[in-house]
Formats: sequence, structure tokens, C-alpha cells
Amino acid sequence: MFLEERAAHAPSLELLRERNWTYVVLQAQKYSSSGQFEYPTTGAEALVRMARASHALPILFPEWSRFGIAETQRIFELHVSIARKEPACVAPIPQAWDLALARLSGLVLHNADGNHSAPPGAFLAALVIANTMTGYAPDQLPFLPGLGVDEATQAWLRAIAAETVLVYRPRAWCPADA
Repeated sequence: MFLEERAAHAPSLELLRERNWTYVVLQAQKYSSSGQFEYPTTGAEALVRMARASHALPILFPEWSRFGIAETQRIFELHVSIARKEPACVAPIPQAWDLALARLSGLVLHNADGNHSAPPGAFLAALVIANTMTGYAPDQLPFLPGLGVDEATQAWLRAIAAETVLVYRPRAWCPADA
């Protein structure tokens, strides 16, 4: 479901209200792949408000660009526009992907469909989200076996994530949150 749909989905709303969450990660804001249309952000804004009302830190998850399509800035700015209306952290996942792909030719972050993530892409996104939640430097994390990402690639992706979060501060739009 897109966030607009999720914000009206009774089981999702019940789950958000009935549990004691520390963080709520919000993924799937609808956007126009052509850039010619605008979709509402009111669902995302409502979910951010609900997360805050339950004392959870809302984290917006802008997705990476589709393979071969330069849409990072548009996707990221859409999420920043939501956070400017309703304070939320914005994980700089698309920027981390762009940096990783620019630095290491042959690195495969996308699944074969060109949209979803391969294991290294999912690992990189998780590093950025973990930093957004905790503030811990991604390059200080240990090797995690069993993820389908070898030790050398994990080390390299941790360094990319650490560099990304220094440049694109995930908590710039939720500065009052500890």
C-alpha cells in the first residue's frame, strides 16, 4: 500500500495505535515517475502525526531511484516537503545509493527488475535507516553474516553510508528529537 492508502487502512492504524513503538518507518509515498503529476502527501503527514502522538520517532524512507533514471533529488525533496509540514526524519537512502553506484562500478544494488533492491542495496538502505534511528556511525558496525553481502562489500557500504549521513543529515527535519 502507498502511504495515502495506509493512512485509511483500519488494521494498520490499529497496529500503530495499540503498540508502543520507538520508531515508525514510513515507506511508499506515491510519486509521479514522469514528474508531471502530483500525488497527495496528506496520508504520510497523518501517519507522521499519529507516530508522534504515540511517542514514536517518525522516519520517512525515500526510496532509491529506479535503475538508470536520475530521480534522486525529486524523490528526496518530496519526502523533505512532508517533513517540513510534519516534522520527521528523512533517511538519505537515494543519495547513499547514488554515491555507492558512482564509486564502485559493477556494484549491483538493484534487483533484476531495476526497481527493487538486491541484497547489497537492502543492506545499504538498512545502514542509513539504522543511523537515522540511533545516530550510530554506520562505519562502526561489525560484519553481519548471512545477509548475502560479503565482508568486503559490507565494509565498503558502511563507509558509503557513513559519508552520506554526514552530508545529508537524516535529522535535519526533526532537530528537536534526541
